[in-house]
Amino acid sequence: MRTVMVLNGPNLDKLGTREPEIYGALTLSDIAQKCAEFGEQHGLTIDFRQSNVESDLIVWLHEAAESKTPVVINPAAFTHYSVAIRDAASMLSAPLIEVHLSNPIKREEFRHTSLISGIAHGTVSGFGANSYLLALRAMLEL
Repeated sequence: MRTVMVLNGPNLDKLGTREPEIYGALTLSDIAQKCAEFGEQHGLTIDFRQSNVESDLIVWLHEAAESKTPVVINPAAFTHYSVAIRDAASMLSAPLIEVHLSNPIKREEFRHTSLISGIAHGTVSGFGANSYLLALRAMLEL
């Protein structure tokens, strides 16, 4: 089985209670379960992780780069300002797909800038939890 690392940034551990009108009613555990089920159906092992700490995401990206593991990442707020996460992600030789539950372009102007999009193979946003599944489906083709 091929492993895909699914990384999640700050505040995503509060899904289900944090602004459900924007992010939906599912928890991050619900999304992890959906990703695991998708993986089982398509021969993928899903390594699903979340941290509110920027350095954790950097270490995990280094791990993925060293092991040549594909990454689906929802950097959350780090999307808009973390040069360190962008630099770590740019070390990947395996595919990288950026995901967002909401569509950042429909939101506040500061959310329109992504430091990750320019180095990702693609970005999936605006489809709620399905953004993750669409990214995993795309990963099968990369």
